[in-house]
Amino acid sequence: MSDEKAPKIEFPCDYAIKVIGNAAPDFKEFVLAVVERHSPGLDVSAVTVNDSRNGRFCSVRLTMVATGEPQLQALFNELKASGRVHMVL
Repeated sequence: MSDEKAPKIEFPCDYAIKVIGNAAPDFKEFVLAVVERHSPGLDVSAVTVNDSRNGRFCSVRLTMVATGEPQLQALFNELKASGRVHMVL
């Protein structure tokens, strides 16, 4: 058995996330607004949006500047608390 720990993230860094929720016309704008509160200056030109095959779900992929665990935890908590987000990867 190996007792190696997962690699530690060094902050600040570029941090890629994927947010999955119910498809809605404003889902991308909602996700970007929440992320912008936690990571001002988000580069929206690199954001990608994909709808599921049946159009029920939507995923938003983006890369933000992560400054630390508390920032990421607060972002994930706000996204999940909205009731609109099913998963944050």
